[in-house]
Amino acid sequence: MSDSTPSRPSPDLAAAVARADAHAPFLRRLIARRPEVVAALVSGGLAAAIAAGKSEDDDLGVALRRERQAVALAVALADLAGAPLEQVTRALSDFADSALDRAIGHALHSRYPDAEPRGLAALALGKQGSRELNYSSDIDPILLYDPPTLPHLAREEPAEAAQRLTRAILALLQEPSGEGIVLRVDLRLRPASEAAPLAVPIDAAIGHYETSALPWERAAMIRARAAAGDQTLGDRFLGQIQPFVWRRGLDYGAIGEMRALSRRIRAHHAQVQALGPGYDVKRGRGGIREVEFFAQIHQLIHGGRDPGLRTPATLDALAALAAAGWIGHDEAATLADAYRLLRTIEHRLQMVEDKQTHRIPIEADAIDNVARLGGYADGAAMLDDLRPRIEAVGAIYDGLEGEDDPGLPQEQEALNRQLATLGFTDPGAAGARIAEWRRGSVRTTRSTAAREALEKVLPSLVEAIGRAPAADEGLLRFDRLIDGLPSALNLFRLLEARPTLVALLATILGHAPALASDLARRANLLDGLIDATALEPPPSVDALIAEFGRPGAGDYEKLLDRVRLDVGERRFALGVQLLSGTRDPIAVGEGYGRVAEAAIAVLAGAAAAEFEAAHGKVPGGELVILALGRMGGGVLTHASDLDLIYLFTGDFLVESDGRRPLGATTYFQRLAQRVTAALSAPTASGPLYEVDTRLRPSGAQGLLAVSIESFQRYEAEDAWTWEHMALARARPLFGSAAARGQLQAVIDATLRRERDPVKLTADAARMRDEIAKHKPPAGPLDVKLIEGGLVDAEFAVHTLQLRDHIGFSPRLAEAARTLEAAGKLASGFDAAAALMTRMLIMLRLLAGPDGAPGSASQGLMAEACGYGAWEDLLAAYEEARVLIGGEWRRIAQGC
Repeated sequence: MSDSTPSRPSPDLAAAVARADAHAPFLRRLIARRPEVVAALVSGGLAAAIAAGKSEDDDLGVALRRERQAVALAVALADLAGAPLEQVTRALSDFADSALDRAIGHALHSRYPDAEPRGLAALALGKQGSRELNYSSDIDPILLYDPPTLPHLAREEPAEAAQRLTRAILALLQEPSGEGIVLRVDLRLRPASEAAPLAVPIDAAIGHYETSALPWERAAMIRARAAAGDQTLGDRFLGQIQPFVWRRGLDYGAIGEMRALSRRIRAHHAQVQALGPGYDVKRGRGGIREVEFFAQIHQLIHGGRDPGLRTPATLDALAALAAAGWIGHDEAATLADAYRLLRTIEHRLQMVEDKQTHRIPIEADAIDNVARLGGYADGAAMLDDLRPRIEAVGAIYDGLEGEDDPGLPQEQEALNRQLATLGFTDPGAAGARIAEWRRGSVRTTRSTAAREALEKVLPSLVEAIGRAPAADEGLLRFDRLIDGLPSALNLFRLLEARPTLVALLATILGHAPALASDLARRANLLDGLIDATALEPPPSVDALIAEFGRPGAGDYEKLLDRVRLDVGERRFALGVQLLSGTRDPIAVGEGYGRVAEAAIAVLAGAAAAEFEAAHGKVPGGELVILALGRMGGGVLTHASDLDLIYLFTGDFLVESDGRRPLGATTYFQRLAQRVTAALSAPTASGPLYEVDTRLRPSGAQGLLAVSIESFQRYEAEDAWTWEHMALARARPLFGSAAARGQLQAVIDATLRRERDPVKLTADAARMRDEIAKHKPPAGPLDVKLIEGGLVDAEFAVHTLQLRDHIGFSPRLAEAARTLEAAGKLASGFDAAAALMTRMLIMLRLLAGPDGAPGSASQGLMAEACGYGAWEDLLAAYEEARVLIGGEWRRIAQGC
């Protein structure tokens, strides 16, 4: 290539016309035939040139063919003159949309002139769907019809009408004439194309995608768009199949199928894989298809959770993936640069004779001709421009494949020897268990597909479990996990596709039986950990309410299921944060609290709305929910239940105003039962929270819901001292701001009333003795009930709050800090109580049946609590017990 010739084309329209005339016979003929299009392009740009080519011919077939000529000429010359790829492909796609829409309208009007043109829709797939059509592309629509609304003759079934209309549309678009064709139409992407009619009824199509569609069909739907005909019908269909396309819990078999499809394409087109004569810019290694597949694979993995990644166009998808951090910015830029050049050269190949080709010619002269059409000095210059880009694409795409895995030995003695080297103390038992999986003795590994997927993940899984503490117990928990699943296939595929999750799973199995049990119910909880935000604290309560109560929940039962799924994912991720040591256990406990508070708000609101639909509202009355205990204090553990009291405002003598009225007391009793069921009843998606309402007035013998006035009277006249102590951690969670304010005023007045300090401390001491008598500590690490533990800390704080009216806050740590600053508690009390809280949060996740963490988990717990070794944590624990126990004894003695 000479120094005077640029490697890329110059944005010069006159030069573009000259190159087209010299090197593209198809364009040469159009330039001579349609001079008005060239003139309009020169004077007004691409849009003006396309407008100049509009045909007024009464014969739509003739008109569309002439318009296609104008579009082909205008787009080609603009492209050769340097128009952006997006502008070029959008113009081609817009014409395809318009032609298809006009063909559908014409077919309907011609056959049913008096009928409303509806009931037949065209979905654009492939490059038309993403508005990225290439220069000589065919289109790949799916034609759907709705039998109840499709026009048809009296003696004609809707199915017959749909097929006749489709044949008319195809003839109008692609039958050749002296004017050429409009578009080539390929219907092979329709559901079950080998057996389905040309136009498919919408319900049958929905059923296909929900039950029997292949993985590549999911990928194809990334770019699907209602493009022509009855677009409302098309949009309805796409809305119905969204859960099939974008799954929050991904079927990683789809990813494997995408990769396998790419390998098959490489193998089938082996002769056109290497750059040079005959290279296929679409299917070759490092070509257009690999850029598209790379983007689509990442979209399928992450798009179920991030709607911002659901963009159909390849360049937009690469940018979105980079912005979200799923691929590197340099990687996205490399792929985008290569994609632009590959698509541009693809267009040059097709412009020569308007052929749907993607291959660089074999003959040297033909390669030079294509190159010079594009503004290169010769074919060598064009190939030199391509070479580094396709090599970069090929290398990036190859990175998706991973390295071949040598696997675990199949022979039992060799397997046992390897297990011994990997850290299993009883390799014989571990090997026997693995052999059972391989034989299909476990129900979920009986299928061939499951065992094949297991073999792919076994080496990394067994190695990770061997590195984790208590390897033998971890393998046993994995056995229980897969035995309890409906199917283990997706779990194996997930672990194969996301190797980083293998180590995390091994940690869960080795340390946290509670999380392992959660996984046994829902293995796709691991999916949520793909997202980097899983190790961030949950957002605010308001943001969680918006997340849990987002539109599209469906009916009440579906909402219950979905909230359980969402809360389960959030709680599981918080448990993983505790294991990973990424966050202070108290901060994680606060996260558990925010998740529970949001769940209460969403489910109580939904239960109230459902109840109102049947019984109306109580005039002037509403439900109010008061949280106590750990929920009131806003710091929960993984296993915490919810201590709640239900109250209501207004007159308890009035009736509701619905079609089935109820008296206020009965109304709110039943509504409270409905809310408790919404929070605690297991559904198909599992359990949520245990709800404890025994702290309500008169305990289990009292009404489930009482009016705020009755509650005020009870607290003033009948409540025991310990009930007032419990109110020190009370926090209104649900109800209008006015109702919560009214309830808070009652709580404040109750807590601040004057008391006999001698009676108060005597009552508190007696209650603490009763607890010690009837609920002794389960062991030396029962940080809640042990002498000097959290119950003593709570009694000390609440007694001082009621006695001295200082430090009123439902959050124990905040109250303790205030009392300590006021000199009411010894220095260090707050830190001692915080250590107990951290230990409790960790123990609820790590402890076995004896209430203590296993020896392998002791170091993890010590580190989470801020200590370098288990012995250091135990020493600090004893010091904290001495301090808290001493303070409680001092306060109980009236000092």
